[in-house]
Amino acid sequence: MIAELQCVVLDCPDPVVLADFYGTLLGGRVNQPDPRWETGEGWATVHAPAGLVLAFQRVEPYRPPRWPDPEHPQQSHLDFGVPDLDHAQEQVLALGATVLDDRPASRSWRVFADPAGHPFCLVRH
Repeated sequence: MIAELQCVVLDCPDPVVLADFYGTLLGGRVNQPDPRWETGEGWATVHAPAGLVLAFQRVEPYRPPRWPDPEHPQQSHLDFGVPDLDHAQEQVLALGATVLDDRPASRSWRVFADPAGHPFCLVRH
């Protein structure tokens, strides 16, 4: 095992509005302090009682998906918790992932694409 699933991240026009929706739906806490994710103007989280974490990121201009229209994709990505970002990066690159974001490695997360081009993040936990 290289990583564990940490949360699912959904693109949206207003992260807090969507977090409030899912927080009420799941009985979860919106923007509960958690060192794995930053919250703010463009980002919100919901921690559900069962341990599930959903995150919401602002995207402008936002184009909502139209099921099952491939011209309007589903707009989500997975976050995977890892103890060592450098080691996990080596492993996912060896599996066929590619780096999508080469900003400073000092951040607590890194962004990649899977072999089919879907984005995902490795997050230090």
